[in-house]
Amino acid sequence: MLDARLRPIIDVPLNSIGQWLAGRGIGANGVTMAGMVVGLAAAAAIGQGEYRTGLLLILVNRLLDGLDGAIARASRLTDFGGYLDIVADFVFYVAVPVGFGLASPSNLVPALLLVASFALTGISFLAFATLAAKRGIETAAHGRKSFFYDTGIAEGTETIAAFILMSLFPTYFPTIAVIYASLCVLTIAQRSFGAWHRFR
Repeated sequence: MLDARLRPIIDVPLNSIGQWLAGRGIGANGVTMAGMVVGLAAAAAIGQGEYRTGLLLILVNRLLDGLDGAIARASRLTDFGGYLDIVADFVFYVAVPVGFGLASPSNLVPALLLVASFALTGISFLAFATLAAKRGIETAAHGRKSFFYDTGIAEGTETIAAFILMSLFPTYFPTIAVIYASLCVLTIAQRSFGAWHRFR
């Protein structure tokens, strides 16, 4: 919901840094892989109860996720790069709740619900993108991307905000997880209605 509004603000510094890195031979795919490793490290830290370390690594992961796209735009966008980016994103989105689930037995069921809601949100996102590509539908609301990005209630910005709250207040993880999983379900319903409207 907030991604498209933040995009014009964050793209300016990210694109500048991305151009600088691309000019020095840094590849987008390498940055994507580095971000995925950092995201897995964040989940591992959280699973050990090191929530502040996990939070720091979450923020580094998101910085690298922004930079890989900026580097790609400064050099060239590729289909494989787009594929790798979305896979790395969902590895991160699934790993962090798993980390919280491992940190405390009371977190396990809410973590499972959150992972399930992320999986279904991702499926609705990718299914919409596939059909949009088939019909030649494009949007620049989220910047230049390798595939169609459909707007939803629960997007990247909201997810990171939830992860930050979970890391700062880990005892409230079950409550935050259930609330955010509910927002993901609403996003699936919203996206499904949009698909019905566009593709029927």
